[in-house]
Amino acid sequence: MLLLCLMQVKHMFADFFLQTPKMLSGRGEYLHSGRAQHAGVHTLGSILVFVLMGAPVLFILITCVLEWIVHFNIDYCKARYSDSKKLTPQQAAFWRAAGTDQALHQLTYIAMAAAWLKYAT
Repeated sequence: MLLLCLMQVKHMFADFFLQTPKMLSGRGEYLHSGRAQHAGVHTLGSILVFVLMGAPVLFILITCVLEWIVHFNIDYCKARYSDSKKLTPQQAAFWRAAGTDQALHQLTYIAMAAAWLKYAT
């Protein structure tokens, strides 16, 4: 539970407090450096969480590289979908896309916690 709580706090800061204008603009293009940086902020936060939890270095490296790849692609898919539909916050579909994006990130943390239980404890 502590691991998941720490991941929630990390996610809140990385997704809602630490995004820069560069991270938020142009997200519909695949090779977007701002999205790469945003996924990197998440990865650095996860590294910190796993270090605090005493996970082995190799586990941290593999898990956090995978998280970066998954996070980058989840955000890309949401951006492409939102751009293709020209969604705005005034539309319900915008919030469904945002909710799906957030749910996929949360499921990623559950998978990371399951991997931690299986391989790192």
